[in-house]
Amino acid sequence: MRKEITVKSASVYDARSLAELVGIANNYSSRITLVMDNRSINAKSIMGIMGLGLDQGKIITIEAEGTDEEVAIAALEEFLGN
Repeated sequence: MRKEITVKSASVYDARSLAELVGIANNYSSRITLVMDNRSINAKSIMGIMGLGLDQGKIITIEAEGTDEEVAIAALEEFLGN
């Protein structure tokens, strides 16, 4: 499953928020990937998230595969889209 969203959260720049994003992803058993600018990273990796360069207004694709993929995508969308 995949969903394209626009990052609306202004707080995605700081390490604390990025750690929170990784924590949300780690709550789910599905494999979760964030895709932006032809780069694909594991959403459960703090180093990957930090290197992605998430910024407000960027368009990303959240991909999830597993038993809880729908709720995982919804949770990440809520965090990034608010």
